[in-house]
Amino acid sequence: MGRLNLNVITLSIGLAFSSGAMAQTMSKDKYKAASNRIAAQYKSETAACASFTDNAKDICKAGANGKLTVANAELESLYKPSDAASHKVRLARADAKLAVAKEKCDDAAGDAKDVCMKEAIASALTARANATAHMKRALAHEAANRKSTMAQNAANETVAAAQTKADERAVNARKNAAAEKRDADHAVAKEKCDALAGDAKGSCIKDAAARFGKS
Repeated sequence: MGRLNLNVITLSIGLAFSSGAMAQTMSKDKYKAASNRIAAQYKSETAACASFTDNAKDICKAGANGKLTVANAELESLYKPSDAASHKVRLARADAKLAVAKEKCDDAAGDAKDVCMKEAIASALTARANATAHMKRALAHEAANRKSTMAQNAANETVAAAQTKADERAVNARKNAAAEKRDADHAVAKEKCDALAGDAKGSCIKDAAARFGKS
């Protein structure tokens, strides 16, 4: 089956698995029913993967596994909402995307495959770092808001300081995310240099180091 049909199937699975359409207030019975629907959809999707062959089948299975993990994480986040649960959803999405990307890289070979893998990992690292930054900011602001409620008007200066500290943590988290992305992109650039030889390869590596601030 062609790549277009594979992408259509993967998209339909994502829509079917999406727990975003579920009620925000969920009873235990509704949670169990939703969990059963997700499991049934996963079983159906993996059965559909049998119609593919070779790497297309691997891509299909990776997509099904990833969608299952994301759907379950989303369901848990709806059933027991929290910053930690939302964080797990973001991480699950990043990991699911990486798993599919890695399988797609198997269609390539040699340096092209290596570059593909490194780009996929770089993208996943960025997504995970951004998810962590988002959670830290949310937690920091929650702490600041609690202090605001307890201290009321008398603690305005303390609250302001707490909010500033929360923003500083968020800034630091984003800086860390940017640094991880830069390191990953540098690794990709170096991998591309491996396709060259001699002085051209040396110049390529030096240019990559300069571009990403590496000594």
